[in-house]
Formats: sequence, structure tokens, C-alpha cells
Amino acid sequence: MIKNLPKSCKVVVIGGGVVGTSCLYHLAKFGWKDVILLERDQLTSGTTWHAAGLVSQLGPSAAITKIRKYTLDLYKELEKKVDHSPGLRLNGALSIAENKGRWQELQRQATTAQLYDVDVRILDKDQIKKKYPIVNTDEVLGGILMPGDGAADPSGVTHMLAKAAKMEGAKIYEKSPVKEILTKKGRISGVRVNDQIIDCEYIVLASGMWSRQIGEKAGVSIPLYPAEHFYIITEPIKNLSSNLPVIRDFDNRTYIKEDAGKILVGIFEGNSIPAWNKTNVVPEEFSFGEFQENFEHFEPYLNSAIKRFPVLETAGIRKFFSGPESFTPDTNTLLGEVPEIKNFFVCCGLNSIGIGSGGGVGKVTAEWLINGHINEDIFSYDIKRFQKFHSGLGFIKERITETLGDLYGMHWPFKQHKTSRDQKLTPYHDEMKKAGACFGVTGGYERPMWYALNGQKPEYEYSYNYQNWYPAVEYETKNTRENVGLFDLTAFSKYDLKGKNVHFELQKLCTANIKNEPGKTTYTQMLNEDGGIETDLTVVCFDKEYFRIITSAANRERDKFHILKHLSQDIDFKDVTDEIACLGLFGPKSEDLLKKLTKDNISRDVINFASFKKIQIDNIDIFAQRLSYVGEYGFELYMDINNSKKIFNLITDNGKEFNLSLCGMHALDTMRMETGFLHWGHDISPEENQYQAGLSFLISYKKNIDFIGKKALSKIKDKPLDKRMMMFTLKDNQPGHPLLLHDEPIYLDDKIIGRTTSGNYSFCYNKNLSFGYVNSGNTKETLKDKNIYIEIEKKKYKADILQEPLNQKNFRN
Repeated sequence: MIKNLPKSCKVVVIGGGVVGTSCLYHLAKFGWKDVILLERDQLTSGTTWHAAGLVSQLGPSAAITKIRKYTLDLYKELEKKVDHSPGLRLNGALSIAENKGRWQELQRQATTAQLYDVDVRILDKDQIKKKYPIVNTDEVLGGILMPGDGAADPSGVTHMLAKAAKMEGAKIYEKSPVKEILTKKGRISGVRVNDQIIDCEYIVLASGMWSRQIGEKAGVSIPLYPAEHFYIITEPIKNLSSNLPVIRDFDNRTYIKEDAGKILVGIFEGNSIPAWNKTNVVPEEFSFGEFQENFEHFEPYLNSAIKRFPVLETAGIRKFFSGPESFTPDTNTLLGEVPEIKNFFVCCGLNSIGIGSGGGVGKVTAEWLINGHINEDIFSYDIKRFQKFHSGLGFIKERITETLGDLYGMHWPFKQHKTSRDQKLTPYHDEMKKAGACFGVTGGYERPMWYALNGQKPEYEYSYNYQNWYPAVEYETKNTRENVGLFDLTAFSKYDLKGKNVHFELQKLCTANIKNEPGKTTYTQMLNEDGGIETDLTVVCFDKEYFRIITSAANRERDKFHILKHLSQDIDFKDVTDEIACLGLFGPKSEDLLKKLTKDNISRDVINFASFKKIQIDNIDIFAQRLSYVGEYGFELYMDINNSKKIFNLITDNGKEFNLSLCGMHALDTMRMETGFLHWGHDISPEENQYQAGLSFLISYKKNIDFIGKKALSKIKDKPLDKRMMMFTLKDNQPGHPLLLHDEPIYLDDKIIGRTTSGNYSFCYNKNLSFGYVNSGNTKETLKDKNIYIEIEKKKYKADILQEPLNQKNFRN
């Protein structure tokens, strides 16, 4: 018998899988008791029921590792607390490698694991064979064993979370499909279930593979789509050890786990099959459902599994499973508040790791909803990393054919997706392509990452060592420092703000004192209430009531959301990103080149640092702004996008006289590190405050306004820092040996004192360069003459602390 639904509640969680029940439990646990869960059929009936149930503690970043570790700890805790078994079998997990790149990747994972106190053990092929005779190690180089990992029962976990949620006062209603999400004045007002309306303040959409089409009906973009996912279960195998760990054979795209005396073999193939290809719609009535067998698709991977695990050759197949599993454009989860509707939160797109992450993502979602923000570097999970086109069927269906396989594909540094490309092209895209550009995607735009030299193919050759684009970056960085470089910056996010109180509003949003003088720019940050860095930006004053904000290309939707969340409604806000092009002209000869193109006076005493002037090039209006992210004298040139091709061609044609080089994002990133500039998403995030990051010079306590985060900063400033940003160089100065990236442990003697956040090789200074945070009590002075190391692939490299950035040019003159 179906219980009567309530007429109102504070939060409605939509979806009764592992993720929905986790969200419900944590909301109730954290004090919001007036919460309900609506499930269209029965708990687990979507994709949770058929999950393989793997749990793993180590993720690709600190925040994701915390989510996974918390998940496992929660399952252990609740099993005792609510007396319901999650079916945990923690026999460990063994990842094996059969080629050099994978072996390096696994050793990097083992190195990073030390930062988060995850037990990881490196095994050579002989140790693997001795410990697990079932594995054919003929082609194996080695592996890493995580003894604390394993598997759980998906149904057991979900019903345990449901039981815990009810004990906290939450309510669950099965057979209650949400037919409509209701809004009023741009915010959630309720849901319609059959013929009944439930008023509510918030919803959490945790509807798995249905989430995209549910969101679409409400005008919300949720980029995920289901693919067909396969595994087999064998007949019982004699003498099979019940203590066998989960074994991930990444290079053959298979995993195996012991399953009640049988073996389960699953795959993450490189070219997956989108589900419901004909209708493009996930049927609402699809419950505990399966697809037809597709043995032809599975067979090559089964053959690889038999080669690795010979015991499979004589084992019969008891069950061939094919069912849906949803994937996102980058194989990362979708969390947080959507930009389209206030109080509409999502917790979906788990990419086949829902059981291993379900507890943690439910906790994060509940905290995010209750506090209004999150104090962790979790941008890689924030739904606002995507734009509306990402959820379009054409884009997402093609992309998931690749991203399902990304789970077991190589996670190369700087890797670019091959599918669903060329979504946003600048008018001068073909010109850059002819010049040898190798493109990558940022904020949806195709941007040059580097330009091929001397007939080289403009394609990445991925590696954990020397990068095939190093010669290009050496030329681009050196030439920019010696002559002049042209950078494509059109993908920068750009927002125009107009109104009588616009300066006051910006003072409230930003930490620096925003210049209210036409022609002036201000570099600043925006914070959350706890002082975490939400946005890194430049504010341009066009007029007393007209400003432009310029931020990172990748953060377009996220930064827009943060600004609008705190902006008064009487301010006219417009996203002009796609209307305005930007070209960066940097280097000692940039002024001479620009003088050849314009009759206007652009000398240093007219356009001084952090200011701009309206000029004309060939009768086209240009805003020439004296700013530089590369640490060189130069200009950011802003213009109408429709005029950008002509300007690009004029610059490149006239630039030959000044040895102009076209430059990509790798050169930009290298040069910003040489100059000591930080990057949001790597070096700064909501997890850091400006004191920790060395950005306290951008805090203005003098301005008579309580900007967001000011109270928190006032408390932080007088306390000892728990961590601080530093710059490092390695004694080893070979490019790519080792390859510095991020999340490498920083050591003082044999003790870990921090982690890296960015890495690059500087050809201008012949240095392996790294940024990172070190823990409390350590300063440049106290560490100056100590033994500092950075560990990469389980090898420690001697490092020096930089007292000042490598690039000491005064480009502000």
C-alpha cells in the first residue's frame, strides 16, 4: 500500500539508487529532517541493482580521494549503526600494467596515495604471480595493490543508507514518479507526483540515466547519457580463492572479481555503444532491465581476459549481462546547484563508480545545499564546468562512445578527447590551423595548445616523460621574451555589468579596491563566506556605470553563477564571451608592432600598466589593455568577434618584420609560472584563502564595505598559516625527466610536508619548475638550507625553494 504523500517539505530527493539514498541520509543527519525521497518504482531499480559494486579509496585528486575514503568508512560505520549489511568484501584491489606508460601511471598513483594515507603496495611481476597464481604475468611489468579496497553489494548498500535515513527522520516513497518540476520566479517551488503537488524549497536530482531528459523538461542542461555496459559471470570454478582481490587489467580494459565461487569479468571498452539509439529516450518504465546479449562486441575482451586469467578458458558462462550505465563528457560526476534554476541541485553522472563514491557525493551534496557553497577544490565534479551545448544529443551521444573507455584508458598528461570536437571555432581558426596549431578544448573553444615546427605533425605523442611539443614551447616562450608572441585569448569568459550601483556591487563581490576610473583595470579575487577563493578575475572600468569582468575560459558558467548569486537585480548583467574576441600581443617588440597597425598613441606613458585605451586598427575599434599573464610587456586586444579575423591577419602579416611567433596555451602556462602567477583550479580554489596563496596584497580592508568573505579573512589574518604556497625548482634540469605535473609529495628529509599544484619545464631558465603548498610552520626562510625533495614515480628528486619568481622583468613599467 502506497503511503499518502506530504503536501510540503523542505527538500525532495528524486531517485532511489545508492546516490539518492545517500543524499537523503546526509541531509537528515546534518539536521534537515523535513526531507523526502521519491522513487518512480523501487529502490535500486535503475542502474544501482546491476552495479559490480567496486570500492576504491584513491581518486585523481585530494577532494575525490576524500569522497571515496569517506564512502568506505561510512559503509563500515553504518553497518554497525543500523544493523544492515552492505556486503563489504575488502579483499583488496590489484591494478596491473603491461606497458611502460601504464606502469609509470600506476607508480604515480602509488606516489600520490601517500598524501592521503591510502595504503598502496608496489608489486613486481614475480610477487604478483606468487601472491595470485591465477594471473598470467608473462607480459606484466608490475602492479599496485590497495589492500583496503574491494567490493560491496549495491542493493545492501542502498537499503542500508535508506534505513539510516529513516532512522534520522527522513521519509521514502516508492512508486512515486515525479512528473514535473515546478518553479516560481526562477527558483524551485515544488514537484508534481501523479496528480499531487508537493511544495518544496529544494530538489536534488539523483535520477541517474534519466537525469538528462528530466532536466531538459525543466530547461536545465545535464550532460550525461547511458551506454551499454557489459559483464559476464562464469559457472562455479573449482578451488577458486574467496580472498581474490579485484583485479584491474587496464591495458586489456577488463576487470575480474570473485563472486560466490564464480568469476565476474567486466569491460570498459574504448568504443562503447550508446543505449536506446533509435529513440534517444530512456523509457520511464525501465526497471531492473537488461539489453539483448551482444557477444560479438564482448568477445575480443573476453579473449584478452582468458589470456590474462587462463582459468577462464574452461569455465562456462552462467550469465551474460548487458545493461545501461550513464557517462558524462569527461568521466567525472555532476554535483552542485545548476545555473538555470535556484535551489535545483544535481547528484548524478557517477560513471560506473556509484557504489565506491555514493556515500561521499551524498555528503558533499548535503553540505553544499545546506551551506550554499563548498570549501573544497571540487571543480572537476561541479556541473557548472559544462555549458548548455554539452547536453545536446549530438554532442553527448558521440562523446560517451569515448568516455566510457576513459575509465580504463591511459590517463595521459594533457590528453585531449577525439570525439565531439570543433564545437566552438574562432573566425581565424583556419589561419591558426594552417600555421600548424595543435588544438585543445577550453570552455568549449578550440584553442592552440602549441604550433608545430619544421614540418612536424601538430599531434600529441602522449608520454610521462619528454613531451613532443617541447621544441615548440621552447621556441614560443623564448621568442615572446625576446621579440613578440601572439596568443589566442578569445575563450576568456567576459561579462558586462551596467547600472547606477554597479561599482558598489563589485566592491561587495571583490576583495581588492576596484578602480572606479574609466580606462583602469583591477586584478582581484572573489571569495565565499568562509574566505575560500571562488574566482580569480580582472575588472575593467569602461565608465562610471559600466564595467567588464574577465575570468578564466574554463570557469565561464561557474563564475557567472557566483556573480549572479550575489548581484543585485537592478544591475544589468550580460555574458559577452562569444561576442568579443581577444588576442594577446606580448613581448618587448609588441609596442613597435602595434604602432605599425594604428595611428593612435599607445606609448607606455599613455597606456600604462593595468589600464586600457580605445584605439583603431584599419577603422576597427579595439580596446588595447596593458595586462599580461606571461610576465612580458604587452597588450590584450579586445574587439568585436566579427572583426577578429581581419585583425588577426593584419597582426600576423605585419608581425613578420618583428619576428612574431604564434603561441599556444602550453607556452602561456609555462611563462605564467616563470613569473610566479597562480592559476585557479590548480594553485588556488575554494580550499585556499588569499593568505595561504600569498595573495593578501589583493585584500583591501580600507574600503568601507563588508565584501564577501571579509569577516572570515579578519579571523584568518592574525592566526598562523596552516599551509603556504611556495615555488620550487629541481636540481635535475632535464626537460621531461622527470615530468612535473601536480599532486606530487613534497618532502623535508623523509617526511611529507606538502604537495605540488602545478609543474612545467622552463626553457628560458632551463629549470624544472613546480608550485605547491607546504604545511604549517614551514617558511622559505626555515626551509632555505634544508633537504627538500619532490617525489615522482616513487623516486625523490632534490629541490630548491625559489625566493622570487624566475622571471624578474618589470613588465609593469
